[in-house]
Amino acid sequence: MAHWDALVDAALAGLASKSLLRATRPISLAPPPAPPKTYPGPGPWDRAGVEIRLDRATLHQWLAEGGEASGQEEELGEKLILFSGNDYMGLSSHPAIREAAAKAAQEYGMGPRGSALICGYTNYHKLVEESLAELKKKEDCLLCPTGFSANMAVMTALGSISSLLAVGRKPTKDERIAIFSDALNHASIIDGIRLVERQQEAVSFVYKHCDMSHLDFLLSSCSIEKKVVVTDRQGFLKINVINQEAFVFLSSIK
Repeated sequence: MAHWDALVDAALAGLASKSLLRATRPISLAPPPAPPKTYPGPGPWDRAGVEIRLDRATLHQWLAEGGEASGQEEELGEKLILFSGNDYMGLSSHPAIREAAAKAAQEYGMGPRGSALICGYTNYHKLVEESLAELKKKEDCLLCPTGFSANMAVMTALGSISSLLAVGRKPTKDERIAIFSDALNHASIIDGIRLVERQQEAVSFVYKHCDMSHLDFLLSSCSIEKKVVVTDRQGFLKINVINQEAFVFLSSIK
């Protein structure tokens, strides 16, 4: 990790020397609201985000299309638990979330007034980032509009390190980042890797899904110094530490 920290520090110093390093200046909307109410434990709202109802005809059709029809459908109710949505924590139905969202809409209106990169970065964005960093015990946090864009940003940021260290020229192949990607990684990771490859900032290697022997062979055969291993498991992007030449990052893609 010390090796990567030194690379990042050098890249930041390069940006500062070219007057390209700037701090965000949040737009102040209003004083932060009072802390939301807390609840002693789970409530009926916790199932609302994942519980759905189907009419019996639709249920029969779904079971038949999935090859699950067994003649016992009459014993099943129309209430199902949905595992394919993003609201797996049930936050969309939590009373504190609904109350805070309604209050914010009444006081500030709807919509971000523009992307944070242009004119929408507010003190509330900053407050959320600081709160998340504190929660995860990290130095700082950066919010992205979607998980897809977060993973794209991570890949392109890694690639940009090699360009910044090359000082005004395209990095040679040995100076680029070697990215070792699991064959079943999420499309956002793959698109990010393809982008940095087109920018001639990285070289990618794809190893068989969860095949550590194949990964070890590719790592051992690669002469590039800066190596990164990227794996997508259980909905998270994780860049694993394999040795001192690897970097760690964790980002939800949901």
